[in-house]
Amino acid sequence: MILPKKQLSLSESFFGFGAFLLEKLKSPTSVDDLWLYYKNAYERKKYIVKFSFDQYLATLDYLYMIEAIKETEKGVVCSET
Repeated sequence: MILPKKQLSLSESFFGFGAFLLEKLKSPTSVDDLWLYYKNAYERKKYIVKFSFDQYLATLDYLYMIEAIKETEKGVVCSET
């Protein structure tokens, strides 16, 4: 589920979902606001794969482990780049 495979498209993987979330994280965003951003994008068909909140948190964990995001002192997340 982390990386795309033969039967798993990029958008269905944590890798692809993480890339989508990183676009929003160019500026610091709370975890709740980022979840709402994804839900709105899904409802408007701007992201076609439905992820659960647990999968969303696992994707944030993945991004944190590869040092793509960090948590600020104010409790928001932002991109490391």
